[in-house]
Amino acid sequence: MSDDVRPIVIKRVKKFAAGHHGGAWKIAYADFVTAMMAFFLLMWLLGSTASGDLKGIADYFQNPLKIASQGGAGTGDSSSVLKGGGKDLTRTAGQVKAGDLDAKSKSVNLKETNADQARKEFEEREQVMLGDLKQTIEKLIDSNPALKQFKNQLLIDITSEGLRIQIVDEQNRPMFDTSSAELKPYTRTILREIGKALNTTPNKLSLSGHTDAAQYGGGDKGFSNWELSANRANASRRELIAGGMDEHKVLRVVGLASTVLFDKNDPLSSINRRVSIVVLNRRSEELLLQEDGKSDAVEVGGQGIDARQLAPPVAPAGRS
Repeated sequence: MSDDVRPIVIKRVKKFAAGHHGGAWKIAYADFVTAMMAFFLLMWLLGSTASGDLKGIADYFQNPLKIASQGGAGTGDSSSVLKGGGKDLTRTAGQVKAGDLDAKSKSVNLKETNADQARKEFEEREQVMLGDLKQTIEKLIDSNPALKQFKNQLLIDITSEGLRIQIVDEQNRPMFDTSSAELKPYTRTILREIGKALNTTPNKLSLSGHTDAAQYGGGDKGFSNWELSANRANASRRELIAGGMDEHKVLRVVGLASTVLFDKNDPLSSINRRVSIVVLNRRSEELLLQEDGKSDAVEVGGQGIDARQLAPPVAPAGRS
């Protein structure tokens, strides 16, 4: 072999994959998992927190200084976040979280307080309205010559039921014919003028007829002071409507005979024969509407009778 022969050199090139990128992706994946865990924890907390606590938290983010100074459900006073949780942890059902009970109790108390306050304010306004109506009717009587002469027979006051207007008999000036429901001409005038004034108020009315304690002549035949007082109250209702009052304002017409005497010391006194018109306040109106029966029924002797079916009787001898 010649000395100038050179050795054969074989070069082998090794190919490697792309270079290593490090562990940055692991950090990103860990952040993603942490965010998802935080999200699910948030959803769980929102689902297991009492409504009162949620409102407190919302109020805190809206006005944190107010909540921090006044305290409340948003300041960390919730006793439990577990549904069904309670003092007895061995029970799995039948328990209610204290935060829920407190929130419901506060909500109910707030509604009741607001309702009571609203009713009180309404009753105060209504009392003022009835007082103004009383003054209006009194001025009407003083300014109307046709009514002024009967001023002593018109008694107006405010009672627990509302504004009461009583038209009473005088010894020589009765409102009705003797033992009859036939109105005197001046009684018609009084009732029609009052009807115009009462139509200005939205309140409902209650009418009641009263007699003295004298027995109705011919009462043994079935007609008595009960029917007479009911007929007189219903006759007064018709005259109020004839004066311009809305007929739907009348809630009840009642015949009470001599059970509610004006002058208890003298049951036969003429002042006991009267018609009472009450402009009902809202509380009295609600109480009447809760009773069974029609609104235009007449209570006679404790039983409901439609006063429109009671025909005025022929006037026998009597003192009522």
